[in-house]
Amino acid sequence: MEELIKKIINLEWNAFTNVQNIGGKASCQEDAQTFKTMRTGQFISWSNNALESYLIDLLQAKANGRDLISEKYARMMKSTSPDDYARIEHLLPGLDPEVTQLMDKIMEIELAWQEEVIKAYPYVTKQGRPLYSREDNKFFTSFETYLRSELATYSSKTLKLYYENRVDQKNKDINGAKITLEYTVKQYGYKSLEDANKKIALVSRQ
Repeated sequence: MEELIKKIINLEWNAFTNVQNIGGKASCQEDAQTFKTMRTGQFISWSNNALESYLIDLLQAKANGRDLISEKYARMMKSTSPDDYARIEHLLPGLDPEVTQLMDKIMEIELAWQEEVIKAYPYVTKQGRPLYSREDNKFFTSFETYLRSELATYSSKTLKLYYENRVDQKNKDINGAKITLEYTVKQYGYKSLEDANKKIALVSRQ
């Protein structure tokens, strides 16, 4: 799994640094370590099958001259910057109804997981993105918009494998969002989510 994730992140990073933003290059496009930490945190909750399929997506897209990372950020603009999105929408691949239905099912699981971790670790999670698309604006992109836009770049095979993995985790009472968050806080020196939440709470009260 570790080697798979490394290959995926290398491909994503190379694409991410070339994303064209309306306001010019963003500072996060020069922060490889943070990018690696955040993306690794996401991928460690995936199944090997889903990772392998997504790696193929990235390689095929590169071979065909597509940039899935740029497409993801372009799709976010539908919610964060509708006027700008209207000018580029025709450049993006269309989505089949069955794909959007599967995305809806995934988002239902993912948002429920996010609500759980927000309730359990409020001081940790308030450092991150807003949860819902209704909170989007030109300066902030919600978790819902970010993930939905990313899901729209996956192949049908990857999307199905991703969904199957999430359903399997849900059936086993495993919260994929918690796996991601736990990994992330440990990369920043905390022992656990509980430790991070307690220490961040203390700082915020000072």
